[in-house]
Amino acid sequence: MRIEVLVGDITTDREADAIVNAANSSLLGGGGVDGAIHRAAGPALLAECRLLGGCPTGEARITGAGHLPARHVIHAVGPVWRGGDHGEDALLASCYREALRLAGTHGCRVVAFPAISTGVYGFPADRAARIAVATLREEAPTTPAVERVRLWAFGEPAGRLLRDALQDAER
Repeated sequence: MRIEVLVGDITTDREADAIVNAANSSLLGGGGVDGAIHRAAGPALLAECRLLGGCPTGEARITGAGHLPARHVIHAVGPVWRGGDHGEDALLASCYREALRLAGTHGCRVVAFPAISTGVYGFPADRAARIAVATLREEAPTTPAVERVRLWAFGEPAGRLLRDALQDAER
């Protein structure tokens, strides 16, 4: 699996078969990436999410993508940062693992991920970048259908953290 880093708006990714949403546990939309994905996808996404009845932290659910260019949205519920002593690292890794597993199960070759939990959930971005890259690399052999992962950063500082984590993992 090839991992690449992009900076910009994940909702515009025309190469991804699935876009991962940094969702809240209700799956009914929110701020940040979650709100942007729901706005871009339109009301069909919200209607489908209502049928799912939510999602626990560390897990993921898959839906159609509404008006987004991807076929699927994978809703991954990341942890709220509470200082690092409440299982946050394991829950974040689980989000990436579960989202990748769902993508592979649904025949997705290209998957776009945001920086889960690094916005209003307060997870330290550098730590989250290292967890994301390590988990995706570790899980790659178990999801051979996924050929490429596109890690999206909203701004250049986050992009730099993701590129550094990727470079460090390749050493």
